[in-house]
Amino acid sequence: MKLIILDRDGVINHDSDDYVKNANEWIPLPGSIEAIGKLSKAGYTVAIATNQSGLSRGLFGLDELEDMHKKMCDLVEDAGGHIDGIFYCPHLPEDQCQCRKPAPGLLKAIAEEFQISLQKVPVVGDSIRDLQAGLALGCQAILVRTGKGKVSEHLLQKDNTELINTPVFDDLNAVVTNLIDRQR
Repeated sequence: MKLIILDRDGVINHDSDDYVKNANEWIPLPGSIEAIGKLSKAGYTVAIATNQSGLSRGLFGLDELEDMHKKMCDLVEDAGGHIDGIFYCPHLPEDQCQCRKPAPGLLKAIAEEFQISLQKVPVVGDSIRDLQAGLALGCQAILVRTGKGKVSEHLLQKDNTELINTPVFDDLNAVVTNLIDRQR
């Protein structure tokens, strides 16, 4: 199985410091939906790992989160793709749970669900915490410049020696093009 793990906000859809709270606010980044379609067509199993503390903050409920994810999945299916699993952490940072990235709990849940080792599995994110969660389990961390990615790229060069060699791409579509081209 070829598995890829994607962060949601800032990688697939526009992020917001005010939180994405409903399906109307969930707006895909240019090319991201098509990129997931390409992944599916290339034989990848696509999993999403996303922190969603807006649930615990009372900014939206499970129905709104499910509506956002339905919209995402429907758009991906319209592009000829499929999202095989969506894993989210509803907790606040101060809860210190094991599923909120940078902790690797969400990724461990993905490994258990698909019964696969995550060694070298690509994990695509726009923040340092996405990359740290992947590295904790031996994944191939990949940064995109969308969302908070440009700030994260700057931090990579300064403070995170374990992440200094992380590949950086402009967006999810560039990541996917690179992955598929390397398979040929």
